[in-house]
Amino acid sequence: MKILVGILTVSDKGWKGERIDESGGVIKKIVEEKLEAQVKKYEVVPDEKGIIVEKLKEMVDEGIDLILTTGGTGLSPRDVTPEATREVVDKEVPGIEEVMRMKGLE
Repeated sequence: MKILVGILTVSDKGWKGERIDESGGVIKKIVEEKLEAQVKKYEVVPDEKGIIVEKLKEMVDEGIDLILTTGGTGLSPRDVTPEATREVVDKEVPGIEEVMRMKGLE
């Protein structure tokens, strides 16, 4: 059985159609080609904490095994993806953010 994946892009401009979501497409390609998983749901939402929380919970309720988020992680007041995610997860994995940042520099 394939892993079911959800991709949630957090971007005001992407949500409004003012910018193409390139990162979500890259994630989808990697998931399907490298992980041999199935992307069950892909959405673009605005930088609104309540909406992000709601969409993450919806994906969990739909049986999605792995949710990957992109965007909304900068330093502006509207970048709230990490805070919204913390409201939904049962357990954080210490150090995983640092590993992701290091891999992103390669």
